[in-house]
Amino acid sequence: MKVQVDLDTCDGNGVCMSICHEVFDVREDGLHVLQEQPPEQLRQQLKGAEVSCPTQAILVKD
Repeated sequence: MKVQVDLDTCDGNGVCMSICHEVFDVREDGLHVLQEQPPEQLRQQLKGAEVSCPTQAILVKD
């Protein structure tokens, strides 16, 4: 599984971080992806972050 974020689309609102803080971190300088290839046990949280992103900047791929 791989996580991709379109940083041009991301507005740094932090919804993804509130859903899956193990993978996403929003700082003053923008969004940081802490794990580009997270473990399988985070799949449900990542899918939640993907569908909850108001700018649709997150893509979770197999």
